[in-house]
Amino acid sequence: MSPQDRRGNSGRPGGKGGKPTGRPSSGRSGAPRSAPSRAARAKPAPEPTVDVHDPDGVRLQKVLATAGLGSRRACEDLIASGRVTVDGQPVRELGVRVDPGKAIIHVDGMRVQLDTTIITIALNKPKGVVSTMHDPEGRPTIAQFVANREERLFHVGRLDAETEGIILLTNDGELANRLSHPSHGVSKTYLAHLDGRVPPSLGGRLLRGIELEDGPVKLEKFNIVQVTPQASLVEVSLHEGRNRIVRRLFEEVGYPVTALVRTSIGPIRLGDLKPGRTRVLSKTEVGSLMTQAGM
Repeated sequence: MSPQDRRGNSGRPGGKGGKPTGRPSSGRSGAPRSAPSRAARAKPAPEPTVDVHDPDGVRLQKVLATAGLGSRRACEDLIASGRVTVDGQPVRELGVRVDPGKAIIHVDGMRVQLDTTIITIALNKPKGVVSTMHDPEGRPTIAQFVANREERLFHVGRLDAETEGIILLTNDGELANRLSHPSHGVSKTYLAHLDGRVPPSLGGRLLRGIELEDGPVKLEKFNIVQVTPQASLVEVSLHEGRNRIVRRLFEEVGYPVTALVRTSIGPIRLGDLKPGRTRVLSKTEVGSLMTQAGM
C-alpha cells in the first residue's frame, strides 16, 4: 500500500499534497458551492418520549428506596446511570416525581414491586396435603401453614396431594393468574423418582413431545440424575400446569412416578426449605417473577 493509500482522506483527491479541507469534492471543477441550509446542518430530532413526571408525585429515588432498592443515594446512582425506566421510558433526571400507585418501574429490566401490602410466600407443601385453602372432604390443606397471615392469599397453581415441593401463595391476584397461565412461559422444575431404569433415548422423545388424552405435551429440559437397575431419578422442566401432568407423562412412556418433588417455579427455588415451612419472598424475587409473567 502506498503512503497516499494509507493516508486515506488526508489529502485532496488529485491534489499534490497540502492540508485537507475536510470538504468532499463537488466533482465539477470550479463549480460554485452553496452553503448548506440551516435545516440541512441541523441534527436529526430525537424521538419524542412520554413525559412520566408527575408534579404531585413522590421523587423517584425515594420511591425506589422505599421499595428496598437501597439507600436514597444508591437509588440516585441507579437513576443517573440510566438503569431505571418508568412506564417504559428511561429516566436519568433526579428531579422526576412519580405516582407509586400508578407508575410501572423497572430497574435493570426487572419490575419493582411498589405496593407494600402485596406479599408472596413460598411453601414446601408436604405429601398428603391438598393444594386448596378449604377442602369439603376435610383433608389437610395448605391453609394450615399460613393460618397466622391476615392477608387473603391465593395459591399459584396446584400440586396433587401426593406431590411435594414448592407452591406459591400471594395476595396479588393478577400475579397469581399470570403465573398459572402457560402462555406466560413460567417454567416449573421437578425431581421425579421413576420405576425402572430409563434409557438415555427417553429424553429426546420427551423433548420432542408426546400425545396424552387431553393434548400434546413436551418437556423443556430432561436430565438423568441417577439410575439403578430398578429405578431412576430424573430432573424435568416444563411450562405445563395441567392436572398431574408429570405423572401422566411418565405413565404414558412406561415409567411410573413413585415420588415427585417440585423444586422451582421460574426463578424461585425450593432450596433447603423444610416440608411444611414457609418463607416470604424478597422484593427482588417478586420483581423477577413479575418480569417473567410479563407484568
